[in-house]
Amino acid sequence: MQLIDGKRIAQEVHAETRVAVEALKAQGITPGLAVVLVGDDPASRAYVRSKDKMSKELGIYSVKHELPEETTQEALVALVHQLNADPAIHGILVQSPPPAHIDEAAVVAAIDPRKDVDGFHPVNVAKLALDDPTGFVPCTPLGCQRLLLASGIDPAGKHAVILGRSMIVGKPLALLLMAKGKGGDATVTVVHSRSRNLPELTRQADILIAAIGRPGFVTAEHVREGAVVIDVGINRVEDPANAKGYRIVGDVAFEEVAPKCSALTPVPGGVGPMTIAMLMANTVKACRQITGG
Repeated sequence: MQLIDGKRIAQEVHAETRVAVEALKAQGITPGLAVVLVGDDPASRAYVRSKDKMSKELGIYSVKHELPEETTQEALVALVHQLNADPAIHGILVQSPPPAHIDEAAVVAAIDPRKDVDGFHPVNVAKLALDDPTGFVPCTPLGCQRLLLASGIDPAGKHAVILGRSMIVGKPLALLLMAKGKGGDATVTVVHSRSRNLPELTRQADILIAAIGRPGFVTAEHVREGAVVIDVGINRVEDPANAKGYRIVGDVAFEEVAPKCSALTPVPGGVGPMTIAMLMANTVKACRQITGG
C-alpha cells in the first residue's frame, strides 16, 4: 500500500512557488497576500498563522488583518474593498467560517474575482465549470488533484467517487476531475449523507475521496480492494491520553481501510499541507495575471 506523503508533495509545490516568486521579484514585482480573520476561533487562528508564516518563507508579501468578533458586516466589506484597491495585494482570503452575524456569501462576492485566491467567488466557480484556466480553483480540491498526479495516479478513465457535496471540496473537485486534460477525464459520481446504498456506491470507486466531515465515517465496507483513497477530513476527537486533550483524525477509519487500498492519504500529513501549498501557488498566479509578470 502506497502511503501518499502530502508533506513531501507540498514541499515540491513550495519549491516551484519559491522559484516563481524570485522570477517576479527580478522584474520588480512582489506577490502580495492579505488574510482576514474575524473573531477568535482557535483553529482559524492557527490556520491564519500558518498561512502568514509560509507566505514569508516563500518571499510573498503577507498582510494579516485580525478583527474582533463584533466587527460588522459593513466594516468587513469596507476592508475587502480597501484590499481590492491596494496594488500591493494580489490575493485576498477571508478566513472561514466567520462569526454567525456575518453573511459569508456577501463577503466573498465583494472580493475582486482576480484576487479571489480561495476560488469561491461566483465568477471563479463559473470559470471552473467552463474550463477557463484564468479562474481560481479552491485550494483543497486543487491539492487533491496534485496529490494524485504527483503519486503517479492518473484519474483519466477511472471512476472517482466523491463523498461530500460542499462548495469547498465536493462540487469543485467533481468539476476538476471530469474536466478534459491532465488531472481530469475521470468518470465522477458525487455521493453524500442522503445517498441510498452508500457503501454499494463507494465500492465502485477506483478513486474514493472522503470529504464528509465525520470522523472515521469511511470503513472497510465502503472501499473496494485496490482502491485509491484520499481523506480530506480534518476532525478533532477527544483523547485524554494526548497532552492537548484531543487528536486529529480524518473521515476514513485508517487502520481498518488501509489493508484494502493501493494508496491512501494519512491524517494529518496528507491533504492538509496541500491546501496551504495551493493557496501560495494561487497567489503567484493572481500576481502574474494582474501584473502581466
